[in-house]
Formats: sequence, structure tokens, C-alpha cells
Amino acid sequence: MQKLYYVPGTCALCPHIVLHEAGIGFTAEKVNPKDKTTESGQDYNAINPKGYVPALLMNNGELLTEVAVIVQYIADLVPDKKLAPPAGTMDRYHLQEWLNFISSEIHKGYSPLFNPRVPEETKTVFRERLAGRLNIAAKALASKDYLMGKTFTVADAYLYTVLRWSPRMNVDLSPVLQAYMERIAARPAVKAAMAEEGLQA
Repeated sequence: MQKLYYVPGTCALCPHIVLHEAGIGFTAEKVNPKDKTTESGQDYNAINPKGYVPALLMNNGELLTEVAVIVQYIADLVPDKKLAPPAGTMDRYHLQEWLNFISSEIHKGYSPLFNPRVPEETKTVFRERLAGRLNIAAKALASKDYLMGKTFTVADAYLYTVLRWSPRMNVDLSPVLQAYMERIAARPAVKAAMAEEGLQA
């Protein structure tokens, strides 16, 4: 059975959601971000030398890290769920395009806002830059329900996860993105993952 290592409310919520969407058996183990120990008392750094979440311990004993990679692996386990287009298709490359954009331009755009050592004046600059990136996503979602069209994919789980940080970081979301967030939050898999992590929508 797959095991997901996570810290509540972090980017690990994304694969947590995708595991529920996939409907496959898995366990989830919380990691203490301060002392890097797991709920069962293991040294997380010994499990994942990168030291951050998420990490997925696969059935064969291999460890997989990085959000965009983990969610594609899960999606490929259950192709009938259509959580990702088939490998090698142009749609799959467009999905990867979104995953990379969310990872490098949006996810990392929030990072300085979490850092208490970054001056507020500097954070204002980062918020302005992030607003431009969020506008790209908003424009794409103005005429469709999900990033890839009518079908929910792993990219939506990722975008939802990082957009959840907006209120806490004083980042304004457009009406389009707010409606998108409500749409994703209503999904049973999202509710299940949120509940397991002790989070509220």
C-alpha cells in the first residue's frame, strides 16, 4: 500500500487529494516540520534526504518526491479515472505545462510570503509578481471549469492547494478564481483529504 508523508496544509495536500480521487488504498503519515520526525517516531530526513514533503513510499519500496511527479504517477495507476491525459499525447504535455507553471511560478511565488525575515516592502513586490501569474490562471479558467477543460485533473488539485494559502498571505483572488476554489472544494475527495489533515475549506 502506498504511504504519503505530509505536513497539514502544505503542498502535500495535492497528492493527498489525488490519492482520494484515484480511489486506491493508501496510508498517510504526518511529519513534524520542526524536528523532522514522523508520527511513528521515524527520522524523516532518513526517509527523504530532501527533508520536505510530500514523499510517496510506493508499493515496491521506492520513494518518489516532488508534487508534479507524484501526482502523475498516481494518475497513471488509474488511467480510467482520467486524472491525467495519456502519456505521450499533446494533452499530457499541456498538463505538464500547467504543473510546471504552478510549481515554479505560483507555488514558489508564495514562498517568500511565508518567510518572517522577508521585509513587508519586499513582500509587496512578490505579491505584485504573483498577481500577474494568478491572472494567467484566471484567464484560462474564465471560459472553462478546470485547467484542462471539462475534466478535473491533477493540475487542479495542485492549483487548489496553493491558492488555499491566499487569505493567510494577503493575496487577493479574482471572482473567477474564487468560484474555481469553491468548485474544487465541493469535491468529495477534496473534503476527505482536508478532513484527514484537520483543515477547513
